[in-house]
Amino acid sequence: MNRKWYEVARQVMETQEISQEEMAERMGVTPGAVGHWLNGKREPKIEVINRLLGELGLPILATSIPSSEPGMHNVAPTAQPSRFYRYPVISWVEAGGWSEAVEPYPAGYSDTFEISDYKAKGRAFWLVVRGDSMTAPAGQSIPEGMLILVDTGIEPTAGKLVIAKLPESNEATFKKLVEDAGRYFLKPLNPAYPTLPVTEDCKLIGVIRQMTMRL
Repeated sequence: MNRKWYEVARQVMETQEISQEEMAERMGVTPGAVGHWLNGKREPKIEVINRLLGELGLPILATSIPSSEPGMHNVAPTAQPSRFYRYPVISWVEAGGWSEAVEPYPAGYSDTFEISDYKAKGRAFWLVVRGDSMTAPAGQSIPEGMLILVDTGIEPTAGKLVIAKLPESNEATFKKLVEDAGRYFLKPLNPAYPTLPVTEDCKLIGVIRQMTMRL
């Protein structure tokens, strides 16, 4: 289930030990206003939401993807992209078993699709982030509930966020690919989790190209 933006923001504020008072000071508003936003009692403008998310190192909400789904904002941007692309939301087990089939998305492959203005270079899919291994105490952070778009047509290189499959698991894992002394590792953004070596049996499936969350 996708989480509301304020639920994600509230969790990251707790992780980074940022109080409502401190966030209010950063935003130039009252602590009460921040409290109402984080409790879902009031919905600020999209610009305000994105500013708050930026203060937490979170990706901003997409404002150019139209949706008729209840609970979703439909904000008209200044210049909309000319095309939109539809990608399936799949499970972590399905991502771990990803293969280059002739038919991109067989019938019944996924019951859920999300729209993006990003044109993938290869086959692409969405995953819903699970757990807190990519939730950082500071800086870039991708908390549980975020939607991440994976492009399998981009070469994974050091510094990119990637989806990989470890030989001992049937599920995919989400980490940052880093290089040290000529060796590659899968590094979580949360320092409480271990960094894993990229072995010959490790399969790098794709690169994260877009992140978003539902309002």
